[in-house]
Amino acid sequence: MSVSDYELVQSWSQVLDLCKLAAGQTVTLLTSADTNAQTLRCAILAVRQKGAIANRLDLQPVNGGVSLSRDPLAYVGTTPLTGNRAAVEMLKASDLVLDLMTLLFSAEQHEILAAGGRILLAVEPPEILVRMTPTMEDRTRVLAASARLQAAKTMHVTSAAGTDATFALGDYPMLEEYGFVDAPGRWDHWPSGFLATWSNEGSAEGTIVLAPGDILLPQKSYVTAPITLRLAGGYVRAIEGGYEAGHLRDYMQSFGDPEVYAVSHIGWGLQRRAHWSVMGFYDREATIGMDPRACAGNFLWSTGPNNEAGGTRDAACHIDIPMRGCTVRLDGEAVVTDGTLVEE
Repeated sequence: MSVSDYELVQSWSQVLDLCKLAAGQTVTLLTSADTNAQTLRCAILAVRQKGAIANRLDLQPVNGGVSLSRDPLAYVGTTPLTGNRAAVEMLKASDLVLDLMTLLFSAEQHEILAAGGRILLAVEPPEILVRMTPTMEDRTRVLAASARLQAAKTMHVTSAAGTDATFALGDYPMLEEYGFVDAPGRWDHWPSGFLATWSNEGSAEGTIVLAPGDILLPQKSYVTAPITLRLAGGYVRAIEGGYEAGHLRDYMQSFGDPEVYAVSHIGWGLQRRAHWSVMGFYDREATIGMDPRACAGNFLWSTGPNNEAGGTRDAACHIDIPMRGCTVRLDGEAVVTDGTLVEE
């Protein structure tokens, strides 16, 4: 069901307060042909209500001729900011950038953040934004979990379906997504509510078995039969199973880059207002699937680039894989048991 402009403006107002937006500051809304008109309209109203300056920077789409999907995360790295110095400088001069387009994994996003800029991504449908409007409690939960992850040296993930994989930790920073940007140089995503890091290079080992109901993104599909992925030396070395395993192999092979098989970020969902079933009610082009990414108690892992963590791998293929029913242990202590959060 759709939401009113009033509801969405209220949500934007709450988010901008959490982002510490002040009167007189400059906000640039980064848009493209696929930006949701209601999200943009209500964001501008909320910015102006705060007494801030609202600028819109509308850029032309790229990657359409090389991507196999219309999902903005189906082909990453190259964005409308690539080689566009005037646009980059405008964003660097802004107090806050509202990314209604998707800059993830781009060198330009890193440059803006390194200059002290703040970027908040918001591309999900308006009703999802309203349902998962962030709160300070979201931040508290994510940062508490982050403290446990930062102290850990290993992550061990198991499941009744046959998953048994280990990852060494400590070489990469935390990805703390709680839905707002409250400090210089911070990026976040509304809606969200999950925690991740990147395993040490070459350390991912074992077997991951995707069970029926687990999800592949950007395919935005629920797995209907088991898919077994063999990990060794930090890479997916084999993808075994039936039709869906073959479909996944074909998609990854299409990029012609061995780095797409590298294990990227690993973590778990913490958002209780996110729901596993939601994706099934949407057309594939209507959402990027933040509900399953953030759903409390999932195990979320990915393949492909690690440049957003300061690494050098900038593969164009990035696959997020939220899984249910897993147990996640940090140095032997469970933080998720059979898909249920273990909370202090």
